[in-house]
Amino acid sequence: MFENLTDKLQRVFKNLRGQGTLTEENIAEALREIRVALLEADVNLKVVNDLIEHIRAKAVGTEVLTALSPSEQVVKVVRDELVALLGKDTARFNFASKPPTVILMAGLQGSGKTTTSGKLAAWLKKGGHRPMLVSVDVYRPAAREQLKIVAKQVETRLYEGDLKGEPAGSALPNSETVVRLAREARREAVIMGCDTLIVDTAGRLHVDEELMAEMESLKKLLSPQEILFVADAMTGQDAVNSARDFHSRLSLTGVVLTKMDGDARGGAALSIRHVTGQPIKFIGVGEKPDAFEPFHPDRIVSRILGMGDMLSLIEKAEEKLDRKKSEELAKKALLGDGFSLEDFRDQLRQIKKLGSMESILKMLPSVGPFAGMQQAASQLDEKQFTRTEAIINSMTPKERRNHEIISGSRRKRIAAGSGTSVQDVNQLLRQYAQMAKMFKQVGRAGLAKSVMRGGLAGMGSRQRFGR
Repeated sequence: MFENLTDKLQRVFKNLRGQGTLTEENIAEALREIRVALLEADVNLKVVNDLIEHIRAKAVGTEVLTALSPSEQVVKVVRDELVALLGKDTARFNFASKPPTVILMAGLQGSGKTTTSGKLAAWLKKGGHRPMLVSVDVYRPAAREQLKIVAKQVETRLYEGDLKGEPAGSALPNSETVVRLAREARREAVIMGCDTLIVDTAGRLHVDEELMAEMESLKKLLSPQEILFVADAMTGQDAVNSARDFHSRLSLTGVVLTKMDGDARGGAALSIRHVTGQPIKFIGVGEKPDAFEPFHPDRIVSRILGMGDMLSLIEKAEEKLDRKKSEELAKKALLGDGFSLEDFRDQLRQIKKLGSMESILKMLPSVGPFAGMQQAASQLDEKQFTRTEAIINSMTPKERRNHEIISGSRRKRIAAGSGTSVQDVNQLLRQYAQMAKMFKQVGRAGLAKSVMRGGLAGMGSRQRFGR
């Protein structure tokens, strides 16, 4: 996400680095380029104009730190204003004092409400909650079946209800059926001891009176603690305009932006809070149930400015990786106890738990020693990891423990067994030998003990999503 905007802003800051001091002239030129970059990223025009004026006032005012270089001064001001635009603090999630907490999912058809409902349920489960899902979309037969599939995937309780359970001769309008389903689901949540009820509502291709009237009826019945508008980030300003319309009728409590991993512009994220006045609470960053994360304004701004998002990467590592296994591998490698091909394979498997290498590298800063890595991320061949693991799996246990016994004939056998070439096997063995040599050098240099003692300490406390 934000790749296009990040690239353009990096060019603006690079041009400023050659300036000795900040003047109204070079600030004006930089602001013109920033304005164009924001507009090309599909940021709302009013949002762009307000943001530029705030940056201008601070960049040429007394708030600039004289200890910083001109480019650093502008980066600081732009960062502060973008964080203010998105909300300085991570938005808190509202829970009812007496369960169940009711969460009403709103949005247009195709925005990803059903998938997001499942992801939210999975996120709540991970936090120790007991969610229940219900679909009140009685207009599309596939909608309720889709939520049933999603609920099974995230192993969350689902209230299905009975659409055929009306008395003979009864012909309730669909809107009344919707209200009945919602009422029954809340009662079922209480009976089953579920502390949250996520209501997946119907969508339309556009905002209309019938849709809004139904949503208002659900709001009146359920008195939800959260009314979350689910928007497809890739629709840009259409998502912003729809959010504004929904907020005017329902008083939204927050926004969830889906498909953020596919939106290189990011204009919706930068516009939607300013236009609605409501915080972005979550973003969807992939198709898997766990590709869902709280929205941290400061971290997102760091990504936009090319500063990376190390905190999110650390949190993901702590959540996904087997810490004990990682420490054992590090100890073997750095203390000279031998780093075998089996260890190499285990390390690859650990890394794969974090997601694609592209997603990992994009969390690193695009400056300093990491410069160029984000650009290289898109050129990575993810299949190489699969080929590497296949090659190691085709070796015998003895070969994996001692690579020096792998002769020419063994290499041919390994290549045939893994569906690769002898050249692929040779390349892997060279890479492994270089890595093992580097580890030995680190160990001999006496760095191992300090690395082992340090661990993740000193990385600072992490800001958790408020609950």
